Amino acid sequence: MGYSAMMIHFQHSSNLSAGQPNPGSDSSLSGAGHTSAAVVLGFIMVLGILGNFLLLLVFSRFPGLRTPANLLLINISVSDVLVCIFGTPLSFAASVRGRWLTGSDGCRWYGFCNALFGIVSLVSLSLLSFERYTMLLSGSQMNSSQYRRARVSVAASWFYSLLWTLPPLLGWSSYGLEGPGTICSVQWQQRSVTARSYIICLFIFCLILPLLLMFFCYGRILLAVRTLNRQVARVNQTQTEGRILLMVVTMVTGYLLCWIPYGVVAMLASFGRPGVVPPAATLIPSLLAKTSTVLNPVICVLLNNQFSRCFFHMISCRSEDSTSSVNISSSGGIWQQNLPREEQNTEPAILRFRDHQVQQPERVEMVDSKT
Repeated sequence: MGYSAMMIHFQHSSNLSAGQPNPGSDSSLSGAGHTSAAVVLGFIMVLGILGNFLLLLVFSRFPGLRTPANLLLINISVSDVLVCIFGTPLSFAASVRGRWLTGSDGCRWYGFCNALFGIVSLVSLSLLSFERYTMLLSGSQMNSSQYRRARVSVAASWFYSLLWTLPPLLGWSSYGLEGPGTICSVQWQQRSVTARSYIICLFIFCLILPLLLMFFCYGRILLAVRTLNRQVARVNQTQTEGRILLMVVTMVTGYLLCWIPYGVVAMLASFGRPGVVPPAATLIPSLLAKTSTVLNPVICVLLNNQFSRCFFHMISCRSEDSTSSVNISSSGGIWQQNLPREEQNTEPAILRFRDHQVQQPERVEMVDSKT
């Protein structure tokens, strides 16, 4: 790093410590604009914590829901609730006051936390699509190897995220203020070779590749379901295809809506002409990215009949003793399985792709454990 770059970095840190706007940020955002951002961030923080906490509570009370694929859903909820606890309150307080409040160290912490937990969520969503795809292809009953693979996927998502979020703390790019000076992220506006190389790698390996994996896996799932529908002429198979199509559209649309605008704006800020993206305009894509912490649990509940039934059973407070059963019919879709415990291995999978046979158990009984 040259002398001029060191001076700029020192001046930037001094401004943050004094609570002054970053020279690359826009302090002209009106008071109404800051208030609106604070209101949105407040809703995201409250709904994100509440929604993901309820999702994790359901998983804790119903051990039968902890299938290999659902372990990745738990991982997504953990990362979402952590960013709502450790990151969002800082930007909320900054928006209320109209300036960053916690200095350079707080800015780096905020940028690191949001990047770490956000990439964990993105990678887990793509690994979830891969897990569903492999379950469809294997057509085998759940066993310990599938749980082992799911745990490895969870650990890999955190390791992969750390691999890409630690470098800005070590000198490959940096974290700093962006937009109206009330949020911190990777310094997209830096135009050095090292900063641009990091941004290109981050865009490709943490945004585009997970999206391509989702497209591939969900596309193959749709093709497999269509093949089965042609061979098994049943009305409920057409309904299954509709549910799978809804799931694919919802998951991919949520991903695109939350993250692609942020990625596009970041690339424009890095490689476009200076000033092509007004700093205040970067606030909207940033807020959209944060809404993923609210959308993820909603999508998971709406697209998982077993989970939604357990959730409504839990909040209905109808359990009369320490154990109660929830009977779930086989209308849930091709991923609805008999929810065995990890040590159990007694029921066939719902869908066998290799021999094109569809097996549908009549009902599922789950035990609600004590909290």
